[in-house]
Amino acid sequence: MKYFEVEFTISPFSSDAADLLASLAGEAGFETFEETPTGVKGYVQQSLFDEDTLKACIEDFPFDSTNILYKVREAEDRDWNEQWEQEGFEPIIIADGKLIIHDGRHLPDTITSGSTTSTISIEIDAKLAFGTGTHETTRMICTQLISLLKPSSLSPESQAPRTDSLRVLDCGTGTGILSICSLKLGAQQAVGYDIDEWSVDNARHNAVINRVDERFTSLLGDASILSKIDSDFDLVLANINRNILLADMPSFVGKMHHGSLLILSGFYTDDCDILIKNAHKLGLSLMSQTSDQDWACLVFKY
Repeated sequence: MKYFEVEFTISPFSSDAADLLASLAGEAGFETFEETPTGVKGYVQQSLFDEDTLKACIEDFPFDSTNILYKVREAEDRDWNEQWEQEGFEPIIIADGKLIIHDGRHLPDTITSGSTTSTISIEIDAKLAFGTGTHETTRMICTQLISLLKPSSLSPESQAPRTDSLRVLDCGTGTGILSICSLKLGAQQAVGYDIDEWSVDNARHNAVINRVDERFTSLLGDASILSKIDSDFDLVLANINRNILLADMPSFVGKMHHGSLLILSGFYTDDCDILIKNAHKLGLSLMSQTSDQDWACLVFKY
């Protein structure tokens, strides 16, 4: 996947201005940012970069007397996870220890000690793919899954199937972590897709090392690939930026049935209103809204 690196210079600089700029730039397709001494650097897939929208966001920037300049360059085509792959990450504990996400180098104490526990353990080996559990959005969706995927929580009374027959659609699967989490919580089957071939292969690999590969399918493509899938899904997960969610939500709903749930994250709290309005137009009802730092997670029912 080819990216642009865009260096923004903000004068006078402030962290508030940098945070707001990052939020607004998400409308132009930007996925991630890092703060610099004079502004921020943003990264956007070349195919998704909307420079007209970016210019409009800068022209309408709400901070008076703030000047924003930017330079666009092609991001270096390299393994962005190289250092992470070499060093790994410390185990990530979610939902008061109900879920632990770790790599192959840093095993949680419950594994190294050989003790028995009800904690669910997920091993992630990330290769150029998003989704290790270190990001707020991934943690929020995993927390929702732990809360929702109980044999008694999705019952006939709630007009949704029980967990042991649950079919999951994982949109923008990345490392496959959300599918793997769902399967380890008892879902029957998960189908994930991603536009990045590295991610598709990495998701399959992680399914194998977590011993859920027989119930997981990883597909290469964008939301248009859903037209080739005959069945519908009980639970749809999408941890993607706001613009792609707005564009793809009709396709998600097309693969849902009455009682299906949709969990969305990958966007800022300021984006919630527009996503909720769009969801309501598609016949979805908001069940819950949570946040972590400036990131948000929405759960809808169809």
